[in-house]
Amino acid sequence: MYPYYETDWSVLPPEANRRFNPAFNMATIKQVVNEAIERVRMPTPMRLRDLIRQIRAARTAGEERSVVNKECAYIRSTFREEDSVWRCRNIAKLLYIHMLGYPAHFGQLECLKLIASPRFTDKRIGYLGAMLLLDERQDVHLLITNCLKNDLNSSTQFVVGLALCTLGAIASPEMARDLAAEVERLMKSPNAYIRKKAALCAYRIIKRVPELMEIFLPATRSMLSEKNHGVLITGVTLITEMCENSPDTLNHFKKIVPNLVRILKNLILAGYSPEHDVSGVSDPFLQVKILKLLRILGINDADTSEAMNDILAQVATNTETSKNVGNTILYETVLSIMDIKSEGGLRVLAVNILGRFLLNNDKNIRYVALNTLLRTVHVDTSAVQRHRSTILECLKDPDVSIRRRAMELSFALVNAQNVRTMIKELLAFLEKADPEFKAPCSSNIVLSAERFAPNKRWHLDTLLKVLVAAGNYVRDDVISSTIQLISETTSQQAYVTLQLFKALSEDLQDRQPLTRVAAWAIGEYGDLLLEAPPDEEHGIAHPPTEEQVLEIYQRLLWNPQNSNTTKQYALMSLTKLSTRFSATTSQIQHVISSFRSSLHIELQQRGVEFSQLFGQHGHLRPALLERMPPMEVVRNGDPLDLANGDEDSPDEVSPQHAPAGESNALLDLLGGDDPVGALPAPPVGDSPNQDLLDLLGLGPLSDNDANVDNANFNFLTGELGPAAPPRLVADDLLDSGQSLAPPLTAFEKDGLKVLFSFEGPRDGNMVPISVTASNQSGATLSEFLFQAAVPKIFQIQMLSPSGTVLPPNGVVTQVLKVTNPGQNVLRMRLRISYSVDGNPVLEQAEVNTFPQELWE
Repeated sequence: MYPYYETDWSVLPPEANRRFNPAFNMATIKQVVNEAIERVRMPTPMRLRDLIRQIRAARTAGEERSVVNKECAYIRSTFREEDSVWRCRNIAKLLYIHMLGYPAHFGQLECLKLIASPRFTDKRIGYLGAMLLLDERQDVHLLITNCLKNDLNSSTQFVVGLALCTLGAIASPEMARDLAAEVERLMKSPNAYIRKKAALCAYRIIKRVPELMEIFLPATRSMLSEKNHGVLITGVTLITEMCENSPDTLNHFKKIVPNLVRILKNLILAGYSPEHDVSGVSDPFLQVKILKLLRILGINDADTSEAMNDILAQVATNTETSKNVGNTILYETVLSIMDIKSEGGLRVLAVNILGRFLLNNDKNIRYVALNTLLRTVHVDTSAVQRHRSTILECLKDPDVSIRRRAMELSFALVNAQNVRTMIKELLAFLEKADPEFKAPCSSNIVLSAERFAPNKRWHLDTLLKVLVAAGNYVRDDVISSTIQLISETTSQQAYVTLQLFKALSEDLQDRQPLTRVAAWAIGEYGDLLLEAPPDEEHGIAHPPTEEQVLEIYQRLLWNPQNSNTTKQYALMSLTKLSTRFSATTSQIQHVISSFRSSLHIELQQRGVEFSQLFGQHGHLRPALLERMPPMEVVRNGDPLDLANGDEDSPDEVSPQHAPAGESNALLDLLGGDDPVGALPAPPVGDSPNQDLLDLLGLGPLSDNDANVDNANFNFLTGELGPAAPPRLVADDLLDSGQSLAPPLTAFEKDGLKVLFSFEGPRDGNMVPISVTASNQSGATLSEFLFQAAVPKIFQIQMLSPSGTVLPPNGVVTQVLKVTNPGQNVLRMRLRISYSVDGNPVLEQAEVNTFPQELWE
């Protein structure tokens, strides 16, 4: 048997994997003999496996450092030998030491020597060392650039592959510019292995230097016609990276959508392919890559999206779901359907796929489904609503991450139709939730109730249940929201105060926020509490007496487990009760006076100051402690909020709040940074206000309008002329019983009808106009926005609309207040914008038929 030419011959490429041949020339024989003599003369270094064994056997960190330092010293000494035959083995050990976290950069130049070696095994270790050890030193990069250029022109495909891998891993911008042409040339190589490696290298170069993208465009386009799956998947990856970084390239590659659809269809219909089959699915990696590229190409492009709708439906219906491989493809399909302008039925199919994911036993799949539904719930809310019960079941999942995502998705599904059911389930979740969930859950329940409460009684009951269930984890915003709602709901103040007293009479040491709200309400409405009607539904047979209330307050104030903040609330409340109660005033004075010597400075100060109101300044007490007026609070609403209906008491509609986002956008349009509500009316003059009209699409109302170019158009109030200060909080409801003129149809087109009705009290020259927009079409109109402009001789004030979404047969209302000092004929220009299935629509109209009797 002939001796081997190379010790590790089995790892050599085929052309180097040969045995000793007597026909070799004398130079080769001399080289083999010299290497054998060198191995005999020099001691054999430790093998890598022995070094690993020694390091693992070390019992302490000190022993490990000793082994590493000893070996590093030996490796340094061998590096001093110019022609060491053990350089490859030493570099391999050095790389292991580097991965353990020890300094090993002294081997950089030795890696370059291995790269320059003609043997494949040396090059392999050398390139690996270069990827791990090289730094940003210019001279080192210059040397390796030359080595890479030489190896990129090698006749051995494995050497070229090593060079391409290394270039993609460590390419600096300068190195990428120097070698980009070589990589582009290799992308056209007849060898599929080299084409695949070159495409991956081009992908990394583009990430580092995006301006080199144009060099690779022609070669990349040709890769889509490849038969080799490896080359095809790298080509798709490269195109994806190009499209994500360049809008021009994205438009260029939209032409390849039919090719991608054809490739994907062949993968689905090809059947079993042993070379690319994974768990019965043909090349799932390529399918996922193509689906991602289709998603990028189809975003905001209706034509491109239409070309891929059919294949997405086929993938969604024909993919096997019993294995994770199929679930991966389905997940990518769902993302593509939701991101492109797909058909409504296709979106429903995608949501149903996510619904099936929620029933999977795998926690990761359920988490991914919840995450995706949370991202897509606003695209097709009705489809997600069908899986509401499954989502609510996920609130009981033992996995904390799934519960968190299910909670967030549940709040996204709350609307005016299901608010009672959803809030009931979420309150049950809040009672048993972990402490980390209680604060965000309670705040979100309060926000949802504020947006969609059917009536004030239900709204108040919900807030009380939140205060009870969340305990001390309630955030301050819940306390302030509850107090504000009680203040503005005059007809329910006796009821809610009685409920709070009932809760206060129980053990509430772990519910400090509820105690504070109860103390505030009883202090404000103590007289109503004594006269409250019995509430048999909640087991309250009769209202409390003054003595019972005072007894509760004494327990609160002397309970050491109550916080000082809670006692401050109670002390203030008790002082106010001295003007609401008559029989216990002296007892209240005694309790308050006892705090003049409190050890807590805040309580002591209140005790001293409040005691003065019972002495020489007693005559000031009724006026100082009178009931607070109802609070008016401007809240930041959601543009998709719906108006809160009131089933029980129509005269107590929950307040509608102005969307802050619209005002901020208008301020940005005007180029200003004043806060909403504080923007002064622009001065009248020759400023380019007409440009704002042009931007809005509004010109002069008629040729007879004098100085309309100098008019002021206020985007916040929608008026053309001297602006009244904008009010973002709706005034009291208009008296619907007084009609000033017959209704007027202002606009009607494509199922959208805008009706003006003139009902309500007229205040001098001011006439209220009720705007009712109704949707008689079968589509949902989202992002609905109504704007109006009048000549400068008028003033107009627009109150907040009842919503921004018009479902089929739905209605949105809004109130305009128009002031006509000169009793002139009113003309109004309208601008109506909305979206239908994601497509924006803009309509303009002019109304000149207002009845003159409005101001008579």
